Amino acid sequence: MLVNDIKTYNIILASQSPRRVELMRELGFNFVQSELSNIDESYPDSLNKNEIPLYVAQKKSDAYIHKLNDNDILITVDTIVWCNGKMFGKPKDRHDAFRMLKAISNNTHEVLSGVCLRSTVKSRKFVVASTVHFKELTDDEINFYIDSYKPFDKAGAYGIQEWIGFIGLSKIEGSYFNVMGLPTQNLYAELEMFIS
Repeated sequence: MLVNDIKTYNIILASQSPRRVELMRELGFNFVQSELSNIDESYPDSLNKNEIPLYVAQKKSDAYIHKLNDNDILITVDTIVWCNGKMFGKPKDRHDAFRMLKAISNNTHEVLSGVCLRSTVKSRKFVVASTVHFKELTDDEINFYIDSYKPFDKAGAYGIQEWIGFIGLSKIEGSYFNVMGLPTQNLYAELEMFIS
């Protein structure tokens, strides 16, 4: 079983996201959280929606490679929201957050997470997509959410596990946990293959 087999490795989650840390704990892994700072998350305009989070997750992984020891497995992740043919990252400010939430209101969008697994000898990367349907949100609901939850550290300006998800989510196709920022089932399966 992976939870037992992986104990012989040092798992490093390079992420500042408290949601990813929480989900890794719930998976039962012993791991160390390491925060990557000053990572340039820009990407070439030529990339398609699936390639963007993979590209940025790879960048995060590349920034850490010189710190890896022989028994380490590094996990880096990047999550984006894709709505109306455009990429929504983290909002720059309140106005940007309102714009994003207005766009996902009464609409369907995709949440895509790129994940990179790396050791000193190999790497593996994959992308997971979930489709999210939101009901129509009023301006009052959007303003209340922004003022109460300050979703400026979240792709698409929302956390599905927060109030906006409770009242706004009408349907989801794919992994709920991917929408939170970590596709747990896929990560578990990929780690099994990575250490085998």
